Amino acid sequence: MTQPVSEQALARLRAAAKVTVFADASRIIPKRALIDAVREADILYCLLHDKIDRSVVTANPALRLIAAQSITPSNIDVAAATERRIPVTVTAAITTEAVADLNFGLMIALARRIVEADRTARAGKFPGSQSAHLLGSFVWGKTLGLIGGGGLIGKAVARRAHGFSMRVLYWTPRRKPEHEEREWGLTYAPLDQLLGESDFVSLHSPLTKETRHQIGARELRLMKKTAFLVNTARGAVIDEAALVRALAKKQIAGAGLDVFEHEPKIDPALKKMSNVVLTPHIGSATPEVRAAMADIVVDNILAFLEGKKLPNCVNPQVFAL
Repeated sequence: MTQPVSEQALARLRAAAKVTVFADASRIIPKRALIDAVREADILYCLLHDKIDRSVVTANPALRLIAAQSITPSNIDVAAATERRIPVTVTAAITTEAVADLNFGLMIALARRIVEADRTARAGKFPGSQSAHLLGSFVWGKTLGLIGGGGLIGKAVARRAHGFSMRVLYWTPRRKPEHEEREWGLTYAPLDQLLGESDFVSLHSPLTKETRHQIGARELRLMKKTAFLVNTARGAVIDEAALVRALAKKQIAGAGLDVFEHEPKIDPALKKMSNVVLTPHIGSATPEVRAAMADIVVDNILAFLEGKKLPNCVNPQVFAL
């Protein structure tokens, strides 16, 4: 197990197997430590940021299962695992509300300059309750544009936005049925129009070949200078170098980022910008969600050990090989 998870999930696993855990929850397990651990294991329980590439998959000829605590196997070489007849399992999409909470929190933090204000107060400065020093922006009544916003998380963010009397635009490659738009209070807009009219642009696209760098220099130029960009989807949906340039030139007002193009590395320029709020990919980081995700991983592992059908297998063809 590449990091500690909920005690309930650990107890379930320890009742069925010998469990070795990389105990430092503050960092991603180093590659060498990961490979060394895999060489001693029948089953690998990994997390989203663990790079399970071919060198890891092939480190142990006796490896029998890769069980990932992630919704998609984006960091796993599924092809290499399939070649070796190793099933790969994931979890169900249960992070919706937690990610939507963080998404909206980033919007508010950006608009009201909460992080800057916190640093000011901790530094012993108090500019006065009616000072113009930390003037921010309204969230209430503004326009929110959801890109790829027809999915579960986009709709959950829209539901929160209506509590702030926001106008909610959305764009996806395939427009939603009219009854669905009415139900969720969504107004469809072409992408360029959405970018030009929104006070907050929120990204919800899955990362594919088509969506990589979906937001680049051109799209950033279309945004209002007073607009904020929020990304809790995948980092590479944004051309991060173009974003850094746009922020430096004040083409947009700021950005709230929970994901990064080259994570866990974060562009040093972003760290220096006061109009950028950064969180280290914590969208699902609530005890309830993480415990539920861990239980799903354990369900997959126990099903495998008991010779039952795996609930969340992404390469079931291995059982026919």
